[in-house]
Amino acid sequence: MRELVLNCAQSQAEAWSDALLEAGALSVSVEDADGDTEHEQALFGEPGTEPDVLAWQRNRLVALLADGDDPAQLLASLDGLAGPAPGQADWFLREVPDADWVRLTQSQFGPIVVGERIWIVPSWHRDDAGLPLAGARDGIVRIELDPGLAFGTGSHPTTHLCLEWLAAHLQGGETVLDYGCGSGILAIAARLLGAGPTRGVDIDEQAVLATVRNAATNRVEIEACLPDGLPEGTSQVVVANILSNPLKLLAPMLSARVAPGGRLALSGVLERQADEVCEAYAPHLPLQVWAARDGWVCLTGQRA
Repeated sequence: MRELVLNCAQSQAEAWSDALLEAGALSVSVEDADGDTEHEQALFGEPGTEPDVLAWQRNRLVALLADGDDPAQLLASLDGLAGPAPGQADWFLREVPDADWVRLTQSQFGPIVVGERIWIVPSWHRDDAGLPLAGARDGIVRIELDPGLAFGTGSHPTTHLCLEWLAAHLQGGETVLDYGCGSGILAIAARLLGAGPTRGVDIDEQAVLATVRNAATNRVEIEACLPDGLPEGTSQVVVANILSNPLKLLAPMLSARVAPGGRLALSGVLERQADEVCEAYAPHLPLQVWAARDGWVCLTGQRA
């Protein structure tokens, strides 16, 4: 394989990236052309948001080419987009060495420790020496979960907050509803922490399938379904790790799903959004901030 590497200005980066992909490039990445120098710039936004500027002053586009791709044809597709196509001095080709891409990708995902009790272990680390066995020390919970299409692999601060909340509050035997279950990680953790009958609900059918598959891998029973398949009734614990806007819209429904004396835990909420989410739930079930991390909060409340 080969990579086409070319320089461009900030105003060209997005248009040229899209054009290269449409012309047949397998992938395109944008890098700071001044990276690792005194002129390097950081691009970042608030947690959960994109930065205001999506490129640097001077950028390097790296396009991965399929075998047989003509770089001249790809470069021609850029002509007239935010200026003329790159000149001969502005681009070059380089070879991409053969590699085991699956193994390289897997190497980026190691075991994750959440709090004092929970370990999230990708399947390719299943037999690694030094990892604790589930229940072997201080009630350790070990979840086997591979990064995939469904949201919730255990790396995001909101997932950590929900997992730690479950570890701190589950007493054993509670019925649990995980609304917006994604990969099923919260529902699986609840069962491994001793919860009773547990349901996972998601609007994405692929997430429902992932939850069922991951539950089987971890040898726990979880009923997973789309919202239309959720039967009437309440649960002693309801968790939802989504985002603030859908959480506000779901306030009447999620609150009604909490059994008398039961608890509700919400995350996916930025610290600056906490008050407005609490306000949306106030008529139904009072909430307060339980914990915060990296700009995100976990909100919790108990039904009288």
